[in-house]
Amino acid sequence: MARSALLQIEPFVDLTPASFFSHGKRHTLLGDNRNRSFLDAQALARLAAVPLFARRPMVGGVSGMHASPHRGSSVEFAEYRRYVPGDDLRRLDWRAYGRTDRYYVKEFEADTNLRLCLVVDTSGSMGFGSGDVEKIEYARRLAGSLAYLAVQQGDAVGLTCMGADIVRSLPPRRTPSHLRGLNDILENTTPEGETGLVARLHEFAETTRGRALVVIISDLFVHPPQLREAFDHLRFRKHDVSVFHLMDPQEISFDFRRPTRFVDLEGGVSLFADPSEIMDRYQQAMVDYLAEVRRIVLETGVDYHRCSLDGDYEQALFDFLVRRNTGRGG
Repeated sequence: MARSALLQIEPFVDLTPASFFSHGKRHTLLGDNRNRSFLDAQALARLAAVPLFARRPMVGGVSGMHASPHRGSSVEFAEYRRYVPGDDLRRLDWRAYGRTDRYYVKEFEADTNLRLCLVVDTSGSMGFGSGDVEKIEYARRLAGSLAYLAVQQGDAVGLTCMGADIVRSLPPRRTPSHLRGLNDILENTTPEGETGLVARLHEFAETTRGRALVVIISDLFVHPPQLREAFDHLRFRKHDVSVFHLMDPQEISFDFRRPTRFVDLEGGVSLFADPSEIMDRYQQAMVDYLAEVRRIVLETGVDYHRCSLDGDYEQALFDFLVRRNTGRGG
């Protein structure tokens, strides 16, 4: 029985929408010609024109382009503060003195580097794709592109691939050579097993020091209340959290025309059924699930992007970057 069941088909078994899967078809990307290169140089060049900003103040080790809660001496004005002995006299605002007859110094937001932490779900359901692209391939493109953009602008990027029992990770670094190791993990990680996303996110929140931009790439087939708890935990730790929610078009439409064997990619159970007999219940379960996910991200302050596998990943990234620039500091 699938642990994250969203649709109950009695008297058979519980199946998640992620598990529906036509005719036992399952692609493997490793060794597939489609996966020789999951990064598009031209797409990266276009995306590089839009900087990757943090929505919340960051704390980093070196000077950079992202707002920090620490006061410094960059060019972005933050606030006035009453002068106290020992303050740098060059920061006195003589115009404020002329208006108030009191000494004030200007404080600025210190710019600091972004720390990008990519979290990629590698559970079995991420191996599903009804068309030419599987979820894991789409996730590789998103994660690899974001990593490249971060390093290009001098920011550190780390990666954690989360399956049920296997976690592969690299700590944040900002060197170009670090990208090779990161891309190697992305390219050679195979989706398998039940999802361990929620437990791993709690673990990540407890063990990651300092604030970071945490980008989660997943199909989010977990119990919504558990997802809320994980998001709350990350936000409590002051992380800026974004989610790319990957969905296959067939998971939304349930467009099956003849009796089909459906296989749960995470639990291994299967069911032979006539789609017309379960379509209405499935589609209602999906509508309810997506509404609950939307409610959770709004209430927890998570930046949410739903991506269909038949859509352009470059456009999804561009929309993500533009929204972050538009809402910077929000």
